[in-house]
Amino acid sequence: MNLLLILILLALCWPVQGTWDSCGGTCGLRPMASHYGKSRVVGGTNAQPGAWPWIVSIQEPWKTGLRHICGGSLISPQWVLTAAHCFINVRNITMWRVVIGVTQLTQLGPEAQVRNIKRLLPHRHYSSISERNDIALLELDQPIQCSSYVQLACVPDASLRVSELTTCYVSGWGATTARSGDTTDVLQEAQVHLIDVNLCNSSRWYAGAIHTHNLCAGYPQGGIDTCQGDSGGPLTCKDNNADYFWLVGVTSWGKGCARANQPGVYTSTQHFYRWILIQMGLRPPLSATATPQPVFTSTPSKRPRPRPTTTQGGFTPCPFPRQKLEERKKERKKERKKERKKERKKERKKGRKEGRKEERKEGRKKENTNQPQIPPIEAAATEGSREKFQAAALEKQTQGRHKRLNSL
Repeated sequence: MNLLLILILLALCWPVQGTWDSCGGTCGLRPMASHYGKSRVVGGTNAQPGAWPWIVSIQEPWKTGLRHICGGSLISPQWVLTAAHCFINVRNITMWRVVIGVTQLTQLGPEAQVRNIKRLLPHRHYSSISERNDIALLELDQPIQCSSYVQLACVPDASLRVSELTTCYVSGWGATTARSGDTTDVLQEAQVHLIDVNLCNSSRWYAGAIHTHNLCAGYPQGGIDTCQGDSGGPLTCKDNNADYFWLVGVTSWGKGCARANQPGVYTSTQHFYRWILIQMGLRPPLSATATPQPVFTSTPSKRPRPRPTTTQGGFTPCPFPRQKLEERKKERKKERKKERKKERKKERKKGRKEGRKEERKEGRKKENTNQPQIPPIEAAATEGSREKFQAAALEKQTQGRHKRLNSL
């Protein structure tokens, strides 16, 4: 009887929202982690082996073999959740590889497992302009075997209050400095805070660019951040009542690396929970008139009291760029350069026009100054001669009238 009661309690309290697996029905556990991450991604230290057992390295064929492109999270033995922008213009996805159970990419070790990609399922409404719906699923050619170094991530449904989670982390093989575009060989990790979306959307931050299906995380002053190569990787938060972690976000985009007041932007896995189920074949698509119903119950039986969300000192931003961001920055730089060139050309043309106008004005002044001036004495003499001439003419006319009168 006691054993049955224990089993019932375990079934009620275990995180079942996102457990789509054959790995003992568990998810979100970190068997190899003695502590929960104190290092950084930009300017930080290396993660311990097995620290984040659900993170995967997604690699594409390259000249010398394979190279890391993006991160992802194992949510089922045969499914990886990642970002859609990692696969723009991909031709043959079956040539790509997924590596899991590793910390150092150049030394895989006996715990590593490598799989081919069978299918790529990006969100059909993904927009590379607005970065909406930046989420994708990878179906592997063979299931992954769970171990102490390989575990599944827990995907939350709508019942989990993500905003109340206070202990969150990011991880990846992306660049470790803001100016470096090269990925790192050893997995990096960083602790971050969730940011209030209203703060992220404020005029001095992202000015309305954050959507309802996005999350923000990091620090207001910057300094700790993910960078190029971390796209698609996990944003995980520890449950407030237990030792397992929730996969709450997929690294999506941001401005630069580790900049102040430019938070990292994630795709909310909770928002796309039903989409994930449908793509994996665990739930049929909704009909036009169907009303969504909850699939699972929430995990914690007792939830903490809500805490007020602060925008200063507590919940603050951190930027998460993506691969396309640098290309966009270059394009904007070219456009600004072109605009400046056009403005300079217009200013030079305007300057030349004004210069010619001034030259004509100065020329007219010079012509006026070169005309001969009549001396005052000569001018007076001229005026006197004119008066004498007028008097003589008047006298002549008078004499003529007198002559005509006399003749009469």
